[in-house]
Amino acid sequence: MAASCVALLALALLLPVLLLGAWKRGRRAGAVPHVVVVVLGDVGRSPRMQYHALSLAQNGFSVTLLGFYNSKPRDELLQSDRIQIVKLTELQSLGAGPRVLQYGVKVVFQAVYLLWKLMCTDPAAYIFLQNPPGLPAIAVCWLVGCICGSKLVIDWHNYGYSIMGLVHGPRHPIVLLAKWYEKFFGRLSHLNLCVTNAMREDLAENWRIRAVTVYDKPASFYKETPLDLQHELFMKLSRTYSAFQSCSEPSEPGMERSAFTERDRQSGVVRSLHGRPALLVSSTSWTEDEDFSILLRALEKFEQLALSEDSLPSLVCVITGKGPLREHYRHLIGQKHLQHVQFCTPWLEAEDYPLLLGSADLGVCLHMSSSGLDLPMKVVDMFGCCLPVCAVNFKCLHELVRHGENGLVFKDAEELAAQLQMLFSKFPDPTGKLNQFRKELRESEQLRWDESWQRTVYPLVTHSDLQARG
Repeated sequence: MAASCVALLALALLLPVLLLGAWKRGRRAGAVPHVVVVVLGDVGRSPRMQYHALSLAQNGFSVTLLGFYNSKPRDELLQSDRIQIVKLTELQSLGAGPRVLQYGVKVVFQAVYLLWKLMCTDPAAYIFLQNPPGLPAIAVCWLVGCICGSKLVIDWHNYGYSIMGLVHGPRHPIVLLAKWYEKFFGRLSHLNLCVTNAMREDLAENWRIRAVTVYDKPASFYKETPLDLQHELFMKLSRTYSAFQSCSEPSEPGMERSAFTERDRQSGVVRSLHGRPALLVSSTSWTEDEDFSILLRALEKFEQLALSEDSLPSLVCVITGKGPLREHYRHLIGQKHLQHVQFCTPWLEAEDYPLLLGSADLGVCLHMSSSGLDLPMKVVDMFGCCLPVCAVNFKCLHELVRHGENGLVFKDAEELAAQLQMLFSKFPDPTGKLNQFRKELRESEQLRWDESWQRTVYPLVTHSDLQARG
C-alpha cells in the first residue's frame, strides 16, 4: 500500500513536468536558437561560463544563464539583450541530524528545485553545464534534455568527486558514490568539453567519454594596465586598504600619491615612485586545494633576506577572493608582523580585478589540482595581462606554465622564497629575469577566448544544430 502511494505521488509530480516538456518540444520549431547555461554555483565567480554565455550571444543564440547570484557578473553580461540571468536560490542544509542525511536531503531538494527552474525556461537547443559542481545537476539536466529535446553539453573543469575527496578522503562512501554518479551520468551527455589534454585522455581511457579540449584563454579585457589607470585603481583601493596608501607626503604641492604612483593634479602626468614596493598578486577561492601556508612561509623567508640585503624591495602582497578558508588564513596573516611585507585580502569588483593583474609585478599561484588534470584559470588571466607567474607544480601544469620560459614552478616554500629573491633582486631591474618573462609574454601573441571559442566550440554547436534542424 505504501509503495503504491509513493508511486502515485511520484507520477503526480512527474506528470506536469512531462506535459510541460511536450508543450516545450512543440514550441521549438522555427524559434531563435536558444541555449541554457547552468552553473550550480556563483555566476560572478564562474568566468568560463560567463564567457560561454557571451560567446553564444555574440554568435546569434539567445541565452538563459541559471546560477547563484552572490557576486556581480561582468557588465557585458548584464548589458547584453540576448542574455537573461535567472537567479537560483542557494538551499541551506538541515541544521540537525547526521551530515550524510543533511547532504542527501539538500541534494534531493536541489534536484527538484533545479528541475522546476529548467522546465520553466524557454525551450533550448542546448544545455551547457559546468562540472563541478555536478551533483545533482548532471542528472537533472540530462532528464530535462530527454523531456524537452535539448542536447546536454558538459564542460568538465575538474572532477567533483576528487574535490570531495580532499575533505572526506578518497575511500569515503560518499566520495565513491559521487564518482559512480559522475561517471554514469557523464556518459549520457551529447557533447563534452574539458580544460586540458590530460583530462581529455583520462575521460577517454577511464570514463569512456570523448571530449574536446577547450583551453581557458584570457578575455580581451585582460591586458597590461596603463599607468594612469594604475594610479586611479591604487587611489581607489587606498581609501579602504592601508597597503595602497603612500608612506610619505608628496614632494611638491599639487601632487597626488599612492604607495606606487604619483600624479600631478594640474598636468595629469603620472609616474611610478622611485623606491616603490613590488606588487605581488595571488587570487584564490580559499579552498582545500590551495595551501597558502606555502606563500606565508616563503614571505617570512623573504623578510629575513630583505633585512640582510639592500637589493631587495619591500613587498605588498594582495590576495583576492572569497571562500570557506578565508577567515582562517586572514587570522594567520594577522599574526605576522613583518617589516618588508604588507598583506591585503580584498574582494574586488569584477572590473577592477583585470586592472589589478595588469598593474602587478608578479603573480603567484598555489592551485594544487585535486585530480591533477585541470589548470588554474588565474594563471591564464595573469598571462593575458603579461604578468609573470610563479606556480606550485602538479601533474599537467606544463600545458600552461613552461618553467624558465614564461614563468617558474616551485614545489615548496623554500623554492618559492629563492625564486622571489632572484626575481626581485635589484628591483626594478630592466635587464632582470622578471622583465625577461614579461617580454616573452608580450611577444607570444596569446590566443584570446573569443577566437579560441570560434575555433573549437562554435563548429560543434552549429554542426549539431544543423543536423537537428535537418
